Parts: sequence; C-alpha cells; structure tokens
Amino acid sequence: MTHVALWQRLPTLRGALVLKVVVPLVAIMFGFSYVVLWTVERNSERRLQEEVELVARAVRLPLSDSLERKHDRTMQQVLESVLGVGRVYGAYLYDDEGELVAYAGAVQPDQDQSSIQALTADGRRQGGYQRIRGQEVYSYFLPLEQSGGRINGLLQVTRRWSDFERDTRRLRFIAGISSGLLSLVAVVIVLLGHWSAIGRHLQQLTQSMARVAAGNREHRAPHSGPEEIAALGQSLNRMLDSIAEAEHQMAEQKAREAELEARLRRSQQLAAVGRLAAGVAHELGSPLSVIDGKAQRVLRSESLEDAQRKGLLQIRSQVQRLSGIVRQLLEFGRAAGQPVRRMPADVLAHSAAAAVADELAELRVNLQLDAPSETLHCAVDPPRFEQALTNLLRNAAQASPGGQVRLRWWREAGCLLFQVEDDGPGVAEQDRAALFEPFFTTKPVGKGSGLGLAVAHGVVAESGGRIELVESPLGGAAFRISLALAEEDPDDANG
Repeated sequence: MTHVALWQRLPTLRGALVLKVVVPLVAIMFGFSYVVLWTVERNSERRLQEEVELVARAVRLPLSDSLERKHDRTMQQVLESVLGVGRVYGAYLYDDEGELVAYAGAVQPDQDQSSIQALTADGRRQGGYQRIRGQEVYSYFLPLEQSGGRINGLLQVTRRWSDFERDTRRLRFIAGISSGLLSLVAVVIVLLGHWSAIGRHLQQLTQSMARVAAGNREHRAPHSGPEEIAALGQSLNRMLDSIAEAEHQMAEQKAREAELEARLRRSQQLAAVGRLAAGVAHELGSPLSVIDGKAQRVLRSESLEDAQRKGLLQIRSQVQRLSGIVRQLLEFGRAAGQPVRRMPADVLAHSAAAAVADELAELRVNLQLDAPSETLHCAVDPPRFEQALTNLLRNAAQASPGGQVRLRWWREAGCLLFQVEDDGPGVAEQDRAALFEPFFTTKPVGKGSGLGLAVAHGVVAESGGRIELVESPLGGAAFRISLALAEEDPDDANG
C-alpha cells in the first residue's frame, strides 16, 4: 500500500475530534444517564411500594377491630374503601388460621392456607412480587393485632406490576429522549466550536498552502486563529521568506556566474584574436613599409606624368590606411604587461582630449570636458588607458560630425566613472550585443576597422573595470567606464 493511500485513510481533525472526544463524551453521558435512570426507577418503585404500605397501615386498626368482633360487613366495606384510595389491585383479609375472611378486588387470591398461616405467625411486615391468577402484582402483608397485642389476622394489599412498569417505561422514554437531545447538542456544540476555533483557520492555512503550491510565491498565510495555528502560519511564512531569499541569492549567484563566464569567454576570445592580430600585423608591417618607400622614391622622379603621380599618391594613401590598421592590430594584440600607476583622472582625460583635438577640429565637433570639484585618482596603465579614451572620443566625434561630444568623470559609490557622450543617432538595438566584438563596426566599408571599442574593452578589463553602453543625456550614445578609486598616497597627503 502506498503512502498516498495511507494518507487518504487517515481521519480528518474533525473526524478524530468526533471519534476521540465526542464519542467518549456521549458514552459517559449515556452511562451517567443510565445510573441516574436506575436510581430514579428504584426510587419510583420504592415510592409506589410505600403508597401500598401506607394504604395498608391506614386500614389496619379498623380491620383488626372488625375481625376481632366478627363484623363481616364492616370488614368488607373497609376493604372496598381500600380499592378507591389508589391503583390498588386487591385487598385480602385472613384470620389467624390462614382462612380468607373477606376480599375486595378483581380476583380471589390463590395463596395456600399454610403460607398465609406462616406469615401470620411470623408477625412481621413483608412485601414482595408474586403472581395472582396469572397477574404480576406487588403484595404487602401486614399482621393485625387485637387489643391485647395478640395477632388475630393478616392483611394483604396488592398492586399491579404494570403500574410500576408503566412509570419505569415513561422514565426510560424521557431519559432516552433527553440523552439523545443532549448528545446531539453536544456534537453540534463541539463541531461548531471546532470550526470557529480551529477549523476555519486551518482551512485558511490550507488554502494559503494551495496558493503557494500553485505558483503564487508572494502569498503569505494570515496571522489569525489560536496561538498554535498562528505560530504555524508564521513558521510557514518564514519558510517561504527563506525560500524566496535563497532563490533570490541563487538567481544573483547564477547571474554573477553567467557574467563572469561571459567575461572569461570574451577575454579568452579577445586573447586569441589579439595573438592572431599581432602576428598578422607583424607580418604585414614590413611589406607595407617597403611599398610605401618604393612609391615615395618613384614620386621623386620628375618624368612622371600626372596620371601616374596621382595613382602613386593613391597607393601611398591606402598604404597609410593599412599602416593605421596594422598599428591598431598591434595595439589590440599587445598584452598588458606595463605596471599600473596611480593617475589623476583629469590628467588622463586631458591627454586623451589633446590626442584627438585635430580630428575633432576637422569634423567641427565641439568637445566639452566636465570635471568634478575634487581630484580623483585611479590605478591604470596610462598610455593604454589614454588610448581607450581616445578611441571612445574618436568614435563619438565620427558619430556626430558638427555636433557635440562631452567627456565627464565623477565619483559614485566608491568608483571612478568616465563617460563619453555624443548627440549623434545612437546605437541601434540589434547592434548593441556585438559592440565590443573585434572587427565589428557600423561604419561604411573603408571607414573603420572595428577594433576601437574592442581595444577599449580590453584595456578597461585589464584595469579591473567595466565598460558599458548607457543612455546619453545629449540624445546619442554614451559609453561609461567604471574603475575602482585609488587610495591617496601618503606623500600626496603630506605635500
């Protein structure tokens, strides 16, 4: 049998309450009712017997006197008067010899003479149940005494057993109805009390658990009901909070691991591409120098025609372009090996701005430097980091010719932030994922090598920082570099 089947066979709390509380309570109630009923029946029976005895004692003296004087008529009248007192079945008078002298009632008694004579001689009052002519009766025997104290007869007064039985049956009926009603009331009170005090709160808790199981992880159980159930709800809520916190931490950890894995994969990819680029650039450098030198010497000849001179100038122009690409390949492929230095941010920014000043002037771009009021420092390889800023400024100027470019830096949450902004068209959504990939460019063919942002990304990563694309306040694109702030040197503080 499976655990599910066993669980389904377990009684509910209501059923357990009925089985272990209500049933014993009803059993105790019925037991108590039986004891009470038995006591009441015995008292009722005793009361009926006492009524017979009182009737017999009430006519004792007149009958004794009439028996002594032999007044048969008087004896008969007295016995008949006994029948009118109550539910007396019969009254019988015997002499001292056990002979029936007179009787009044439905039937004549069937007592034998010897037993009556023995009862008369005994001289004690006695009562008991017997059968007269097939009728169950209660008989009370009362000896009669003469004036001298001698027993001269015996009085027997009887009452039907059905009188006793009728009262007993009525009492049992009343007791049964009362016990049943009390049991029903007890069951209703217990079940209603269970529902009011426990059941409805457990139902709310069960519904809360069902909602959580259905996927509503934000739901929490109400803090209501008795202290134990409220504590159970609070424990459930704390468990859900712990699970949510653990899931949140796991999600953050997975995100960090994914980011680190992506950065590692990108770094490995960039390293492989860098080694390839460095090798290619090294192999192309010498042939390009030879071509440029040969073209330059040929241009010195005065016998060249204009068309030939123009073709040679175009060759030199393309060779210079290829030389620029080779330099970028060498820069991209150069591994970080120079020691980092603590540098002021404003020195790095102004050096990069000076390096691209002529290009920005040719493109009629207005460059704005936005510096904070305090001097901020970072630990970088100055030439390579200036190259990264230079690439960002050059890209921004080329994206917004005749427009505005801004380089600003500031402190935020223990970090030094550089941001290069422009008012150009920005970066299309579909191009953002591949911005820092080597040789990816959005410029027309022949206008860019696709290495500027890749070099900047590699330099920033070597410095332990991060570069990302953000929204530009100027309306175009903005690249933000985050670096750790460098501690102040003791010599600078004392100087």
